[in-house]
Amino acid sequence: MSETDPFDEIVAAETDRDPDLAVIEAGSRTLRTQGGPPEADVPARPEDPEVDKALREVEAELATRWGETKLEPSVDRIAALMDVLGEPQRSYPSIHITGTNGKTSTARMIEALLGAFELRTGRYTSPHVQSVTERISLDGAPISAERFIETYQDIKPYIEMVDAAQEYRLSFFEVLTGMAYAAFADAPVDVAVVEVGMGGSWDATNVIDGDVAVVTPIDLDHTDRLGGTPGEIAVEKAGIIKQDATVVMAQQPVDAAQVLLKKAVEVDATVAREGLEFGVVSRQVAVGGQLLTLRGLGGEYEEVYLPLHGPYQAHNAAVALAAVEAFFGVGAQRPDPLDIDTVRKAFASVSSPGRLEVVRRSPTVVLDAAHNPAGARATAEAVGEAFDFSRLIGVVGASGDKNVRGLLEAFEPIFAEVVITQNSSHRAMDADELAAIAVEVFGEERVQVEPRLPDALEEAITLAEEDGEFAGGGVLVTGSVITVGEARLLLGRG
Repeated sequence: MSETDPFDEIVAAETDRDPDLAVIEAGSRTLRTQGGPPEADVPARPEDPEVDKALREVEAELATRWGETKLEPSVDRIAALMDVLGEPQRSYPSIHITGTNGKTSTARMIEALLGAFELRTGRYTSPHVQSVTERISLDGAPISAERFIETYQDIKPYIEMVDAAQEYRLSFFEVLTGMAYAAFADAPVDVAVVEVGMGGSWDATNVIDGDVAVVTPIDLDHTDRLGGTPGEIAVEKAGIIKQDATVVMAQQPVDAAQVLLKKAVEVDATVAREGLEFGVVSRQVAVGGQLLTLRGLGGEYEEVYLPLHGPYQAHNAAVALAAVEAFFGVGAQRPDPLDIDTVRKAFASVSSPGRLEVVRRSPTVVLDAAHNPAGARATAEAVGEAFDFSRLIGVVGASGDKNVRGLLEAFEPIFAEVVITQNSSHRAMDADELAAIAVEVFGEERVQVEPRLPDALEEAITLAEEDGEFAGGGVLVTGSVITVGEARLLLGRG
């Protein structure tokens, strides 16, 4: 490797999430795949009234259980469910993904790559944008409402059996995890791609032994449950690293990396680190996304088009590629890289609903599910790179258990004005409470309050249009996956 190799620059950058690589101005290069990227795969309500009724009944039953923010840190209940179901999660290999941000996008990229290599995939991610059925996918698409209902009914007697034997009933997330693992075994799938719900060690998904453990960037989120520093949070997340697995690590804060590497040594896991064994060699902004050269475990992959915006998505792509290479044994059992044309085809097909997703033009309305400061900073950077807005209006509705001040501070430099609102979830922060913090961050003259999301969207669109139809105004809806999902429905995408 020559001293001027751009990959050396990545190594030198160590934990810097955005290596100092040249980026072409947005729109200066066009590379489109046939037909462009696919429509985002977010299912609408079932058209059949009977199916819709049955799905609502299942949703109502699930809603009686502990929600995803109420936890009793233990895998005892999910392990008991797996036992009575006959250990379905052991009938297929798996790739297990933890981290703070980028898990779902990375999971979707991994799924696309595996599918392009003709493996039948099952993907389990959370939370959902619009429909609970999104969380369980087979062959790259959410399972049908009918199959979701059938899977629930099939395992319901076993759920009730475990409920009766345990101190606490299975939670909402534990039941869904059981459904996913059962659906994957029933399909059957060749490989499961599983995203943790929270943490790692005691997360309900952690009854699998992932052949590949993926750790996306760790930052501060859920600090009341996981710890107050990246290193403390990494202790929980390291719990998905199993004996003799391969660990694919995105670039991490130093204290988090030390924890992960220590755990890998303890269980004889092989480690592949972004910036050392793999990484982003170069990236250029292209129409509708970006053009990448990635360094994988088996060599370089050039001219890879990714129809997603932002430096962080390029890093997610590098992590996803390394994870799939590791799954296939590239760099260990086999020296050759994956077929480049198949890799290109897979990445060109990737979608990630609610992640810098454009849902309207004139003015442009973008949805992004950033819900913590690190995610917000990445989104703010990506918006500046991918869109040429002369005036950007924010619509922010956040959950009460998040670092909303940090979130708002990350967006302050790019929002001309912000419309504060709230979604319909019981977790939503009161709009007036959120607005009080926003005034401290933005100043009173840049903050408006519209508690109802439809009113907030209308107001933001009006503000974006103030400089005229062709002036380049835009709207970014953010702060919560739930806010984004509800906005998506209101704007006709679902």
